[in-house]
Amino acid sequence: MKAIVNYEAGPGRVEVREVPVPELGPKDVLIRVQAAGVCGSDLHMYHDSQGFPVKRPVTLGHEYAGVVEKVGSLVTAFKAGDRVVSETPAYICETCIYCRTGQYNLCPTRRGFGVLEDGAMAQFVKTREAIVHHVPDGIPFEMAALTEPACVAYNAVSHHSRIRPGDYVVVFGPGPIGLMCVQIAKLFSPGRLTVVGTARDKKRLEVALQFGADEVIEAEGRDVVSELLSYGDGFGPDLILDAVGVSATLKQSIDAVRPNGQITKIGWGPAPVGFSLDPLIQKAARLQGSFSHNYPMWEKVLLMMAKGEINPLPMAKCYGIDDWKAAFDEMDSLQHAKSIILPQQS
Repeated sequence: MKAIVNYEAGPGRVEVREVPVPELGPKDVLIRVQAAGVCGSDLHMYHDSQGFPVKRPVTLGHEYAGVVEKVGSLVTAFKAGDRVVSETPAYICETCIYCRTGQYNLCPTRRGFGVLEDGAMAQFVKTREAIVHHVPDGIPFEMAALTEPACVAYNAVSHHSRIRPGDYVVVFGPGPIGLMCVQIAKLFSPGRLTVVGTARDKKRLEVALQFGADEVIEAEGRDVVSELLSYGDGFGPDLILDAVGVSATLKQSIDAVRPNGQITKIGWGPAPVGFSLDPLIQKAARLQGSFSHNYPMWEKVLLMMAKGEINPLPMAKCYGIDDWKAAFDEMDSLQHAKSIILPQQS
């Protein structure tokens, strides 16, 4: 089968290769992949700039949807022909306290698709029955493939953030996660929803407005913190969602957040912070990390997609598997927020 493989360390070490179709264990499900999203982490691996360990060679991709091709001998919840999506942890230990309490996204031995296990930018992918979900009939595969980034945003906004109707909410970074944070936050009826990006983000900031933002700010040449503090009573946002992987936005978040407010940090970045956290302490503000998602969140997000309450597709563009490089490069250059690979198409 065809697969997009990060075959060794170094920038640009990605190509389409012929690889074997995965063999199934008794509790595994083989999915014929119909759509696979390109994540920022895939681009980082493409440039070899990631801040996490990678097992190469590895087939990329952890955002995907498709049709069940066949199932292992002990699988009971799915059958050939079912429309499905799968979560991202290809392996968990199943015995630690986090696995036993449904927080398996925090399992210390978790191995994710497309990083430490072969992923879904391929014509077939093997996954575990325990993390597969049925896709409602009204959801196209291209949308279902974006359930994962929608769940990242859902976890950050709905579970890890304190958000109430009328709150002043700011999102740093109009990437796929930031844009989905806009859609999720909008469901809480914020009093004002502002998205901060750069001049390079122009097209993505337009999508932010389409997704419900009240205001967008291009940061270059502007005092972003002063602008954020100019709204309302001048004390700053109740909630800041930082979906950027650089330290500068975290500093701006700390400077802008309201006393007793909250910053939820979603974006990854390996660079050291390089500034004092004293203002955070003085404001008695909360700095909260948010990572990944779990089973109930996927069920809720799929239901919201089916009801039309969230829709990530306007930020995306689709490509055949042989056009993977254009998919990577055009997303990387911010021509659009999200690329989707269609592995069954050339």
